[in-house]
Amino acid sequence: MPQTVFLLLGSNQGDRESNLLKASAGITQKIGQILKISSVYETEPWGFEDSTWFYNQALEVETSLSPENILNEIHAIEKDLGRVREAPSCYSGCSCSTEYSSRTIDIDILFYGSKIHFTEDLMIPHPRLHERSFTLLPLDEIAPCFIHPVYRKTVSELLLQCRDKSGVNRISL
Repeated sequence: MPQTVFLLLGSNQGDRESNLLKASAGITQKIGQILKISSVYETEPWGFEDSTWFYNQALEVETSLSPENILNEIHAIEKDLGRVREAPSCYSGCSCSTEYSSRTIDIDILFYGSKIHFTEDLMIPHPRLHERSFTLLPLDEIAPCFIHPVYRKTVSELLLQCRDKSGVNRISL
């Protein structure tokens, strides 16, 4: 049965705009149909310093894949686009490592419908999405009324309560 999944794309190495476009094409090819896509936001690196800010974008995708299969396809897309995973993550597919770094592309699973999925390799909803304005702003653009299954608050409510004040600017490309 098809499931709605929300993903976040991020890139701060190479041609950031092209990286987002190629990631979206890979998602369409390997994961499912993109139903909604946010504007692109230029965002300050979170958890580390770098002179190049990220381009971030949220996607709503319809898929028939399981969370684990989505994660496998995400890793394949990231690898195809030159992503090198140098530091271990808190779980596979999450950029919540203790050592953040620049990357050509990063694709995070934010939500898999309203399901809660916590395994050693994958945590859905994304465990830090409510702490990050660079995640909440693009997500709020495409799914303001979506209810976080753990916190029982809409994306808009989470954005209003978010304490993250790092730079996030909507841009036109």
